[in-house]
Amino acid sequence: MPPPRRRGTALRHQLAELRGAVPPKALDARALAALAANPGCRRRALLDGAGVDKAALAGALGAPSAFGQSQFAFMRGNAFEARVKADGGAELLRLVHEKLDPAAAAPDGALVPDLTAVGPEGRTARTALALREATEAGTWALLDHPMLALDVAGSPAFLEPDAVVVHPDGSWTVVEIKSFPMLDGSADPAKVGAAARQAAVYVLALEEVAARLGGADGAPAPVVRHRILLVCPKDFSNLPAASPVDIRKQRAVTRRQLARLTRIEEIADGLPEGTCFAPDLPQKELAAAVGSVPATYAPECLAACEMAFHCRARARDEGAVTSYGRSLRAELGGLGTVDDVLAAAHGTAGDPDDPAVAALRRAARLRAEALTAPEDAACH
Repeated sequence: MPPPRRRGTALRHQLAELRGAVPPKALDARALAALAANPGCRRRALLDGAGVDKAALAGALGAPSAFGQSQFAFMRGNAFEARVKADGGAELLRLVHEKLDPAAAAPDGALVPDLTAVGPEGRTARTALALREATEAGTWALLDHPMLALDVAGSPAFLEPDAVVVHPDGSWTVVEIKSFPMLDGSADPAKVGAAARQAAVYVLALEEVAARLGGADGAPAPVVRHRILLVCPKDFSNLPAASPVDIRKQRAVTRRQLARLTRIEEIADGLPEGTCFAPDLPQKELAAAVGSVPATYAPECLAACEMAFHCRARARDEGAVTSYGRSLRAELGGLGTVDDVLAAAHGTAGDPDDPAVAALRRAARLRAEALTAPEDAACH
């Protein structure tokens, strides 16, 4: 019988042992969106859930990744966000009013509650209280960097959106502020898609807050709007431009993928005794610890995970077909390695009634025929 699911102090203690003497690294919405895009990867689920610094871990394994935001881009983004939120967020609220709620009264004298508190749990509680008070006030309110909590595979993830705006009708809007430009009213579709997936995580967390507030006194839960506001620099200036983005599709996909994640305690319970991911351990011992947790590598990981280079090397060593892409892996069905694929193609293994095996054998026959065709066949 599997061990009972544990929450609270016992699980936190075990996750702290997995990190060693290293402080936990917070799981942000960007990482959570990437985790939801690859729900079958137990390695990432455990490392993120335990707060392991994957960049430091990858470096200690000898496979550092260049994944991450440059210091210049980080500073530029912070400067642009500060400009957007200047004067009590007047410009930001004007954009929300113009793009999402033009029928409401102009946001003059909006509430900007103080969200400071001790620790992430305290900030989460303070955010929930501020949302409740602003909703009951029936006026515009701007929550600057609120703290939200979302249960991820049995472990709480604390998330910090750029801003949440409360409308006079009591509905809530997530605001994403990005430093990439909006040229002639549109931005890079790939970057907009990434921002939408990140915002979908915030919307899911807000919906949990709304559900708790609604059930507290029998009142209906506040509405979390499915259109977020994306704010970017206009053209090549530092002036803000905004565009509504419908994130219903991203929200549905993220919610479904998060539900598929294996619970953190179930993964941790299957680890060998004494497993630790502290980057100061000997490389051989560290590689064995990481190897004890199954990974599901795909080329998309290179743009989303600090452990990608290490996992790619291991996947290639094992001949895993996932290293060539998820679409190919799906086409091959139960054939999980390159050796399995070659054996099926050459007729030494595999069920001939399997469509994937049959297609591989036909392809092998066609290739053999092409290679043995007379040299002058191409001339006729």
